Amino acid sequence: MYIDIVPNRKSPPAVLLRESIREHGKIRKHTLANLSSLSAVQIEFLRRILRGETLVCAQDVFETLRSRPHGHVAAVLGTVRRLGLESLIGSKPSRERDLAVAMIVARILEPRSKLATARALDAETLHSSLGEVMAVEDADEDELYEAMDWLLARQERIEQELAKRHLSEGTLTLYDVTSTYFEGRHCPLARLGHSRDGKTDKLQIVFGLLTNEEGCPVAVEVFEGNTGDPVTLTSQVRKIRERFGLRRVVLVGDRGMITSARIREDLKGVEGMEWITALRGPAIRKLVGEGSLQFSLFDQRDLAEIHSPAYPGERLIVCKNPLLADERRRKRAELLAATECELTRVATATSRARNPLRDSAKIGLRAGRVLGRFKMAKHFRLEITDTSFRFERNQARIEQEAALDGIYVIRTSVPPEVLTAESAVRSYKRLAGVERAFRSLKTVDLQVRPIYHRKADRVRAHILLCTLAYYVEWHMRRALAPILFDDHDKEAGEKLRASVVAPARRSTAGELKAWTKRSEENEPIGSFQSLLVDLATIVKNRNRAKAMEGSDFETITTPTPHQQRAFDLLKVSYRLS
Repeated sequence: MYIDIVPNRKSPPAVLLRESIREHGKIRKHTLANLSSLSAVQIEFLRRILRGETLVCAQDVFETLRSRPHGHVAAVLGTVRRLGLESLIGSKPSRERDLAVAMIVARILEPRSKLATARALDAETLHSSLGEVMAVEDADEDELYEAMDWLLARQERIEQELAKRHLSEGTLTLYDVTSTYFEGRHCPLARLGHSRDGKTDKLQIVFGLLTNEEGCPVAVEVFEGNTGDPVTLTSQVRKIRERFGLRRVVLVGDRGMITSARIREDLKGVEGMEWITALRGPAIRKLVGEGSLQFSLFDQRDLAEIHSPAYPGERLIVCKNPLLADERRRKRAELLAATECELTRVATATSRARNPLRDSAKIGLRAGRVLGRFKMAKHFRLEITDTSFRFERNQARIEQEAALDGIYVIRTSVPPEVLTAESAVRSYKRLAGVERAFRSLKTVDLQVRPIYHRKADRVRAHILLCTLAYYVEWHMRRALAPILFDDHDKEAGEKLRASVVAPARRSTAGELKAWTKRSEENEPIGSFQSLLVDLATIVKNRNRAKAMEGSDFETITTPTPHQQRAFDLLKVSYRLS
């Protein structure tokens, strides 16, 4: 018997089960059954049976020994290798380099302590294929700490290589600092200082991030927790000039960073070192008082360039954002109302019949806590005695501040033939890229905080490790933008803005993507972390043939079209070939 496929004109061919019979010296075909209704798999199985093959179930032949999430490892590690970060960290292959790279990848996949990272790399765990791929399954936490020390010793060389890649002569360089809190008491860098995380009772660590104009990290430096923002600027100027060897740079920093003192001591007189910053509120009020800034400037436009004898040789670009003005008025009204409510409670406590609040020092302490909490001390007048407490709004001060709502002044040394007023404002607003880096480092993805390391160099190594992880994530996000909620056509969004002063807008494609939750190719979109979770469903299986000892082999899950799209955008292979 055999299976015969007979053409059927324009209809599908007929699949027939036949036998051959020899009659009178001739071979005749006899049809036993019509198999056209069977699937191709069933027909193939029947054909193999007719050939005398023994068929068994795949589960009876093979078994899966272990499955490890692999796709997210392939995406991140593939990007690390595509960026050449391995050779940038260490020119020659080494155990320390492999451990450092593994920690960078692990920080993106799932931030955790070094002890937990070591356990996740262990060959006996099922966290991911990272330890196996990097051949560091046997690493313990002590080895990871040693690799951190090894990495820190190469920080200057790493930063110099990053500067060669992303900075050039005449480039725009962004710099800002943040703080994070320290758990414990025994670290030379940990100090009580300004907490940007609301952890005022915790010791702080300060670190500053230097990026290119697009927000790509280039260098990071750690300072003691009580270091003021402007103090950190001196070392950055020296780093740019001496270590990176750049002669012409435009340094962009916020109003609390590039102050008049720092301009006078660190920037002025340094050939080729230009800067862009902004003025604080008191300085803006002085411009109004001297007549250099007049509100009539904004009758027809929202941006104007002015001059003041207090800033010789510098350009002042005044901007007014109506939306920002409305938001500040709303916020001030809410804070004033909340402050009055709390101060009323203090006044009531001084006049209650039972156990009234007495002593001017105690009354002042309670009132001070309220004003400090809402930052509204300048807007109230207080009258405190040993037995009473009265308050009222300082309406003149409130109106004086409200007059400047929505107004900010860009201060720069860059001449107009090099940078127009609009370009100077746009350059200052690029500092938002550094703020995004801090959000990713501290909360969204990499979770640099809290810091537990006790040694100063271990803290520096930890911050460097997280910065390198953000460097990889920054490139991944740009490549994956078409299938993430991130706006992948920012240039089009920039064209939709009425002016450079107006808030940034998403492009039409970005708005449509956010509204439909689908990409332009009708693919589902999500966050960066949700995409990593999806890629993790691509697993690496270790299989074995039951009847053959030592016949282990590996297979990798075939990606879905959406997962393959992610690998195509990243330009890496899920097989890590």
